[in-house]
Amino acid sequence: MKNKLLKKSFLFLVLATLVTACNTSEKKKNVPLEIAPVIETFTISKEKLATELRIPAELTGFQQVDIYAKVSSFVKELKVDIGSQVKKGQLLLILEAPEISSQLAAAQSRQLSQKAVYTASKSTFDRLFETSKIEGTISKNDLEQAAARKNSDYAQYQATQAAYKEITIMKSYLAIRAPFDGIISARNVNPGTFVGSSGKGSESPLFTLQQQNKLRLSVYVPEIYTGYLNIGDELIFNVKSFNNETFHAKIARMSGALDSKLRSERVELDVINTSKKLLPGMVAEVFLPLKSKDNNYVVPKSAVVTASDGIYVFIVKHNKMKKTAVQKGRELENRVEIFGDIPENSILVKVASEEMKDGTKVK
Repeated sequence: MKNKLLKKSFLFLVLATLVTACNTSEKKKNVPLEIAPVIETFTISKEKLATELRIPAELTGFQQVDIYAKVSSFVKELKVDIGSQVKKGQLLLILEAPEISSQLAAAQSRQLSQKAVYTASKSTFDRLFETSKIEGTISKNDLEQAAARKNSDYAQYQATQAAYKEITIMKSYLAIRAPFDGIISARNVNPGTFVGSSGKGSESPLFTLQQQNKLRLSVYVPEIYTGYLNIGDELIFNVKSFNNETFHAKIARMSGALDSKLRSERVELDVINTSKKLLPGMVAEVFLPLKSKDNNYVVPKSAVVTASDGIYVFIVKHNKMKKTAVQKGRELENRVEIFGDIPENSILVKVASEEMKDGTKVK
């Protein structure tokens, strides 16, 4: 009886063990295996990226000057008006200052008087000098005093000459002439207006003169693009007044430094404007061709992640993603230049995002 009970207990244990083993094997079969995600990639390559940048610019006269009065006076006669074409040295305006005429007459009188005094002292010295050649006739002291008087009178005569010349120059300021060829673009006075070098009469210029047959086109180029331009490069621009027409000009001057506020370099182009079609003050749009001198890495914008912790891409190496910091350059449509420690022929993730983690396995 005992043997039968032992056999049944043994059989029960064997069956329980088999059932447990079967259940365990079924559980193992149901555990899902970790599968690496499929990520779209591409092989990076270098190329020359050619882009075009449009920057606003301003046209100004090649030479432009506000003309003011140098002496206090009244406007006597206007010779030109707004829009007048003038030549260098042409008379623009005549001023009137009676006190300058009286000062000039007084200075001339003093000059003539002092000239007479100097002539007399010089004549006295010359006679004494000739007489002193006979020994014992003229003392040495008398000759020296005559020479000193002559030199003193000559110095005073020179002073009166300088004073007369100064007032003559001041009188010449009453006739205002054009400093260069150009067009009168502004006039702020009428006959009888008081003008001067200081006070209320100096608030506004008499005229504004501009040279318009040649213009300056000034454009501020951002720091990142300054290396693509050189003196002598020909650029294309247009203005709103002539939307369907383009104009050409060459870079004549570059400042060679960045503006501290705009972080841009001032570039000037000389525009030949013999037809007078373009006017100073017009706003233009300049097309800057930005052609790379060297081959650089160019990738789709989707491959570059811009996050709070920096700008980076994911390089795939040995089926794992490696986060690599880069710097962005120029952008063209859906492509962008990147710079960084990236080996040649590297494989990059084409569509990257911040959710991707460094070291993730990919297929």
